[in-house]
Amino acid sequence: MTIRTQAEDGVALVTLDRPERHNAIDLDTAAELAATWRAFRFDDTVRAAVVTGAGGRAFCTGLDRFADVPQPPSPYCIDDPLLHIGPKANDLWKPVIAAIDGMACGGAFYLLGEADFLIASENSTFFDPHTTYGMVSAYESVFMAQRMPLGEVARMALMGTAERLGAARAYAIGLVSELTAPGEAAEVALRRAAVLAAQPTEPVQGTVRALWAAKEAARAHALAHAPQLIALGNLPPERQAGLFAARTRDGGQEGGRDGGPLVR
Repeated sequence: MTIRTQAEDGVALVTLDRPERHNAIDLDTAAELAATWRAFRFDDTVRAAVVTGAGGRAFCTGLDRFADVPQPPSPYCIDDPLLHIGPKANDLWKPVIAAIDGMACGGAFYLLGEADFLIASENSTFFDPHTTYGMVSAYESVFMAQRMPLGEVARMALMGTAERLGAARAYAIGLVSELTAPGEAAEVALRRAAVLAAQPTEPVQGTVRALWAAKEAARAHALAHAPQLIALGNLPPERQAGLFAARTRDGGQEGGRDGGPLVR
């Protein structure tokens, strides 16, 4: 099992439990996440949830690069296992808070994009490595454009691994609603979720649904373009692998004055 769940007093804690892989999501993890959200739909003892990552170094670093996901040879079809890892994709309208400690990047945005609000520790960073590795940031950029100013999304997506969005900046632009001391994001998120779980269930779920309806049409239209953009813009897999291998040999260092990525 790569997902741990525990529930108490109406609040479920969902933990991505692959710290040795920075909680990257493989096919088993993706399936477990989808099954977890679907199960919560029928569990009246769960009235709110928190999703976080184990280990303290990363919330999630997206799709595991070693997860083999064969793609159909058509620009109109993309088999993306991350499209179904979020609560809203599984028709769950109970409130979900994301608690971020450390890195959140790339495919992590599928989860962050479907959380109702984000709580992050002061050492958290957000970045999107797609362009650096020869890939289009399509779904990720659409999800983040629903949560933060367009210019900030553009900068993060286009700068790739050269720059990271720091927790303070994420809070200033409204991506994150609350900052905590390092290691305390999940604890604070559980306290906030307990407040949500204490409210009458039906009005809370109705409010969540209304909030998401406000942006749903625009998001659906934008996501519909993603498969073709990915098919047209991604480099061939072997060239992506070469870029990834080169970056790994270099230690992933790029951007800031100290040789590492610039954090703003």
